[in-house]
Amino acid sequence: MSRVANSPVEIPGGVTVEISGQKVSAKGPKGNLDLDVHGLVSVVQEDNTLRVKGNDAEKKTIAMAGTMRSLLHNMISGVNTGFEKKLELRGVGYRAQAQGDKLNLTLGFSHPVVHSIPQGVKVETPTQTEVVVSGIDKQAVGQVAADIRSYRPPEPYKGKGVRYVDEYVLMKEAKKK
Repeated sequence: MSRVANSPVEIPGGVTVEISGQKVSAKGPKGNLDLDVHGLVSVVQEDNTLRVKGNDAEKKTIAMAGTMRSLLHNMISGVNTGFEKKLELRGVGYRAQAQGDKLNLTLGFSHPVVHSIPQGVKVETPTQTEVVVSGIDKQAVGQVAADIRSYRPPEPYKGKGVRYVDEYVLMKEAKKK
């Protein structure tokens, strides 16, 4: 059995979980999320915990049980506390400004980059060089942060670009004659 799937998912206070067939719904202080559980896996609620079990002992089923357990844990954590990714812009003239559901980025191109923010994700710019992406869906928050970073990933010579706050960029030495 998957070691990940063996550990139960704790349901904190203030979060309610409803299981109807292969659909799991969670409601919490931050919002609501739904998850369609794969057909090879079943979810059982015992008091304040959720247990994920595979329907047979095949390798694919074991792997899917671990995946579904992680998705359930992320869903419950999201509706309870939410997720957040912080990005920073490094480079002369690199700026970010959030306007409604759009993020305007100036990243050294000949044109400004306008990134539209999907529903359920919130983007803030505390300063011109910081971007904070937050929301209840971990996958959506990570994808928006990765999309913003992909416009200008950090380059290894000067370190200019968009990077995660805790990201380490290995700097290369300049070519010598």
